[in-house]
Amino acid sequence: MKYDIIGDIHGCYQELLQLVERLGYQKQGDVFIHPENRKLAFVGDAMDRGPESLNVLRLLFAMQDEGILYYSPGNHCNKLFRFFKGHNVQLAHGLEMTVAEWEQLPKQERQQFRKRYIHFYEQLPHYQQLEHDLIVAHAGLKAEMIGKPLSKGIAVFVLYGDITGRFHADGRPMRRDWAKTYKGTKWVVYGHTPTAEPYVINRTVNIDTGCVFGGALTAFRYPEKEIVSVPSQQPYQPDRFHIYN
Repeated sequence: MKYDIIGDIHGCYQELLQLVERLGYQKQGDVFIHPENRKLAFVGDAMDRGPESLNVLRLLFAMQDEGILYYSPGNHCNKLFRFFKGHNVQLAHGLEMTVAEWEQLPKQERQQFRKRYIHFYEQLPHYQQLEHDLIVAHAGLKAEMIGKPLSKGIAVFVLYGDITGRFHADGRPMRRDWAKTYKGTKWVVYGHTPTAEPYVINRTVNIDTGCVFGGALTAFRYPEKEIVSVPSQQPYQPDRFHIYN
């Protein structure tokens, strides 16, 4: 199977449509199909911060209904799930924008969307092993975690990465560069940490190129190991991009 793995979308629906078209997919009904039977996969965080989170989610719902969704949920996905389940979550870091979009819907449609999202999230794996040597996980996955029974440590790692427990001045958690010491034989494709260019090291690829911060929306083509990107239509925020040392 051949895959096109797309980085963090964060509500950038127009850029998603452009990227899918550039990758050669064609609209069929409510979904996009590739004439050579390639499959779209996603590193998660479809929503929050950007202008059209609900439209991105509607496309993912349709793909799930068709049985063609390959999606690894991220921390923003998890937070929206907890919000819709009635948990006390802080409306910040972009969640407030998704909730504001949702609150514009008519009451009945609001409830339908909430139930559909809960169903969507509950069907998702914590991470995906798409081929014998291809892993897609939102924030990454250490070699020794691959294939192990799910633990709290693995569940936290795939959502948040290798967090230290400390925080930057703006509230973002500090994270170690787990990919720098990755020794696995499988490719791990992930996102979560915005970087100006895809970060490729030791059979790992971070393809979150900060579309919602004015960077680009990026796909990693497998097995070709090619990068395809489209430029963002959002305002450029240079301070939001991580620089790997």
